[in-house]
Amino acid sequence: MNLDSANAITISAAVRAGKVSAVDITKAALARIAVRDPELNCFTAVITEAALADAARIDREIAQGNNVGALAGVPFAVKNLFDISGLTTLAGSKINAENPAATQDATAVTKLKQAGAVLVGALNMDEYAYGFVTENSHYGATHNPHDLQRVAGGSSGGSAAAVAAGLVPLTLGSDTNGSIRVPAALCGIFGLKPTYGRLSRAGVALFSSSFDHIGSFARSVQDIAAVFDVLQGKDDRDPICTNRQPELILPQLNQDISAIRIAIAADYFTKGAEQSALAAVQKVADAIEVTEYVRIPEAHRARAAAFVITASEGANLHLDKLRRRPEDFDAATRDRFLAGALIPSSWYLQAQRFRRWYGDRFREVFQNVDVILAPTTPIFAPLIGQETMILDGEEILVRPHLGLFTQPLSFIGLPVLSVPIQHPNALPLGVQLIAAPYNEALILQVAAVLEAKGIVSAPVIFNG
Repeated sequence: MNLDSANAITISAAVRAGKVSAVDITKAALARIAVRDPELNCFTAVITEAALADAARIDREIAQGNNVGALAGVPFAVKNLFDISGLTTLAGSKINAENPAATQDATAVTKLKQAGAVLVGALNMDEYAYGFVTENSHYGATHNPHDLQRVAGGSSGGSAAAVAAGLVPLTLGSDTNGSIRVPAALCGIFGLKPTYGRLSRAGVALFSSSFDHIGSFARSVQDIAAVFDVLQGKDDRDPICTNRQPELILPQLNQDISAIRIAIAADYFTKGAEQSALAAVQKVADAIEVTEYVRIPEAHRARAAAFVITASEGANLHLDKLRRRPEDFDAATRDRFLAGALIPSSWYLQAQRFRRWYGDRFREVFQNVDVILAPTTPIFAPLIGQETMILDGEEILVRPHLGLFTQPLSFIGLPVLSVPIQHPNALPLGVQLIAAPYNEALILQVAAVLEAKGIVSAPVIFNG
């Protein structure tokens, strides 16, 4: 088994069968991190001793004939806004580095550990999750494994790059306006943003409470499904976490998708993108014989309203620090929060009213279609430090426009999977598979078919 490129399901099966030890798997992951991460800058902390201790415990449990879980021995890491017992939760911030260490793990971390996965560290991100590039002024930029001169995307850039480069097979991130899907697309891997409230956010530093989701990154559809299965379930620590009965997705992946009604998002989602991004959507559509288009009404206003709400809620969380220590923020983050603090309450309320209207319109759309295809990002990964780009002949800012196609979907908490389209002579791109709330099974079933056809894939890449 090639430990560099093996997926989580393969690793777990080998560990449980006694073909390889969890300790050896963990040591191999730590060695890859030591060699590759200095150029990538994915990790802000590596917890070597704790990881090896957990791996040794798993090996002892297996030797005793005990069930160690579906992800036995699988190394994973989490965005540094997830609480890790014994580590300070940075959330990408210089100010937070002064906080005491967390006293317990985030619920999602606990659940993965209970399933036998081995936590190896915390990952870089945009400060307070406010960004799409992971160019962190405090902890440095995370580099894209496909081209070290380019961004990994954000705000979960460390999470995406670590998986793409084969440092670990699984990571967790968070998504407010596209912070899982954008880096997944730019790094050429799978990234799932589940339905809002479906997975617990307990022990996660929030950016915008009414938008924030947690989700996962992996190099296979099976791995994404396996993590989702583990993470489901009611959690009293998170008041918005649903009490919906968990639905195991992994056993459903081989189902026929001929009855699933699939369409391509038209209008807004076909404008403002490089031709390569639209071609990626068409490649997916052709592979599963999709010819229908569906119109998403007022998507441009949904994006504008998303800006208003997230900026307002984010600024409100950090008002005290903005007053006392403005100089200790990343300048770009500080300026966006200050702008958010000045948004009139009437704007915020109107944006929330529009949000309800927009959700009703999407429910009407889903009466006639089950899964919708759309680009994830309008362009390939831009260069680190690149401030503007040209789209449709117009020079626009890079950072906000990487979320052009993700924000209208986060706005109403839809489940979305970004699937990777690899290009032999170019950088990867992503295509979003979108469904109605709680229909993660449908988008993962479609993704599994695309993966089986070889249309989407996520090989380990490291051009260091």
